[in-house]
Amino acid sequence: MVETTLELKPGMTVRIHQKIKELNSKGEEKERIQYFEGMIIARKHNKEAGSTITVRKMSEGIGVEKIFPLNLPTITKIEIKKVAAVKRAKLYFLRDGYKKKLKETVVK
Repeated sequence: MVETTLELKPGMTVRIHQKIKELNSKGEEKERIQYFEGMIIARKHNKEAGSTITVRKMSEGIGVEKIFPLNLPTITKIEIKKVAAVKRAKLYFLRDGYKKKLKETVVK
């Protein structure tokens, strides 16, 4: 579970590390960490226990969105990569092939 004091806002490009359990060919459970990197397009239920973020990325020309509950126990780490200057709370217009480039600053 990630601390919710982390201020996640729409327009941030984040990398979310999540633990994944898999079964190998022998039937043994293996655990690995997989990350999903993309831009936050929505944050819902800000400080509540059931708060979620919607993260969108382009994978080989296809848009992929995942909704992450922030209290998910399998999330190990959330890294903030970039912050874009946006004037909206929900960035659903990015789904429709928004042509302009957002002004981004890289976080160190």
